[in-house]
Amino acid sequence: MQKNRSSWILILAAAVIATTLGAALSLYTFRTTPAADGAVEALWTSELRSPSGEIHATDAWRGKIVVINFWASWCPPCVEEMPDLNRSYEKYRSKNVVFVGIGVDSPSNIREFLSKTPVSYPIVLGGLEGGNWAKSLGNPSGGLPFTVLIDEKGSIKKTKLGKIDEVELNSWIDSAILPAK
Repeated sequence: MQKNRSSWILILAAAVIATTLGAALSLYTFRTTPAADGAVEALWTSELRSPSGEIHATDAWRGKIVVINFWASWCPPCVEEMPDLNRSYEKYRSKNVVFVGIGVDSPSNIREFLSKTPVSYPIVLGGLEGGNWAKSLGNPSGGLPFTVLIDEKGSIKKTKLGKIDEVELNSWIDSAILPAK
């Protein structure tokens, strides 16, 4: 009887330790940091290409609210959040809000993915440079998905590492739109 009780105590202690370590690791893994100095300005001076080769001059985004979502076709949470991003894009596209998805993936994977799962908002090719932009904008781990909200003044207002949903994203955008009025 004593041996059985000791076994249960050890199992419980191991479970508590594992849960604590898991929680601590997730806090570290899903943390964001302040953006590097000049990160938004560096983005504004870039030219990004769509999967079809169309050039997107990012300096056209100045003075607008910008939602940037870093994603990859092989990332399940990235794929899961795309319908929510698309609905938010449709809701705010006429309100001086720019959406862009930066694919941190190969051009062929992005093209193949978009042929099966089309979205209304612009998708551009980030490749390895996309991962570097994500890091400079506050994502030290380079994890995906990663979403950034930049206000009309070019300041980063919100970042999220991990899946974002429509309600959360819409509240971000609403809070950025209200002070601008």
